[in-house]
Amino acid sequence: MNLEILTPEKKLFSGDVYGVQLPGVSGLFEVLEQHAPLVSALKAGRVKVLKDNKSHLAYFTIQSGFVEVIHNKVTVLVEGAVPVETK
Repeated sequence: MNLEILTPEKKLFSGDVYGVQLPGVSGLFEVLEQHAPLVSALKAGRVKVLKDNKSHLAYFTIQSGFVEVIHNKVTVLVEGAVPVETK
């Protein structure tokens, strides 16, 4: 599925991914391939991007925003976000 993480200033991430874990206002949730259509509010927190079904991950710290899932495309619209360096 395709994931885009967008802020008002720039596109922070765009690419094909296995899944994404998001900080919803009621708790963490995960979106995988062929997920049902969804629109949800997001709170400030950490987004975990699963680049494949192994352990290839990327993390982003986000401010509040929204996510839309439709036709195997996930669009994350947030007020601000920064990549997190993993060790």
